[in-house]
Amino acid sequence: MILLCAGYADSAKAQKLWHMLLHNDSLLTERYRRSDIDTLFISRPQTKWTVRGRLNVSGAELDIMGKEMGTPFESKFSADYKSTLSLGVNYLGVSVSLALNPAKLMGKYKDFELNLNSYSNRWGFDFIYQNAHNFKGWHKAENAPLINLPPEVLTMKSLNLNAYYAFNHRRFSYPAAFSQSYIQRRSAGSFLLAVSGQGQKAETRSQYESLLRVTNIGIGAGYGYNWVPSRHWLLHISALPTLTVYSNTSLKVNNERIPLDYHFPEAIITARGAIVRQFGNMFIGATMIYNFTNVGDRNQLSIENTKWRTRLFVGIRL
Repeated sequence: MILLCAGYADSAKAQKLWHMLLHNDSLLTERYRRSDIDTLFISRPQTKWTVRGRLNVSGAELDIMGKEMGTPFESKFSADYKSTLSLGVNYLGVSVSLALNPAKLMGKYKDFELNLNSYSNRWGFDFIYQNAHNFKGWHKAENAPLINLPPEVLTMKSLNLNAYYAFNHRRFSYPAAFSQSYIQRRSAGSFLLAVSGQGQKAETRSQYESLLRVTNIGIGAGYGYNWVPSRHWLLHISALPTLTVYSNTSLKVNNERIPLDYHFPEAIITARGAIVRQFGNMFIGATMIYNFTNVGDRNQLSIENTKWRTRLFVGIRL
């Protein structure tokens, strides 16, 4: 009798858990399907599950130009490319992913990078943090030979944040190009409002020891366009230039402060591109994100930062 009661209690708990799961699934499905969109231009996939594999490659460059005692010079640094493999699962808009860096696992890559992004039809953002040590570079002064710089000369910590708001979010979909959680059915574009920010700390150790700190915030506007040449193809391009409205930059060389005042026009520019090809419930494609920032004046001292990321992906909807 006791065993029968225990079995009944376990069965009741299992049924209660099952009903709870069904209820939560219904809530997720309702939230996932309920969107303020023009379904002639945008639609949700009919399936609930999406499984996606990705190859990510990213890089960064730092270009310093100016004059020293009236002599023009340029120093350019490039970080080692970072490659990661990732596998992600999405269920009704809730995603979980795992990423691995083969070079880091083998001890060949010591840098650290964190990428977070979220895209919706109305708004979205990219958050990129990098702690880079493997920079290679060169230095060239006018009428002087080029000097190759070893990797340990420059170390840099940088933080980039850019966010957008799409005015035509009922017909234009960023996630259709970048996360495939929507499908763009007809060509459409949108004006975009953009906010960008950058924080950076760069140190060099050679015959000159320097410390550069940069904080910039920019506000601007841009435009994005999704072109659907046929029902199986999507091509995206967008540009979001922002003018710096707040700048705090300091540079010390051998503990001596060098003035680096604001010089118009300083800007933070974010550009994105994507191509997606669908085969029934399968899709493949590539995306590209490019960030550019400039600070200072070439007649005194100018610093340009470039950060980019390319992503190849393949996925299936279930």
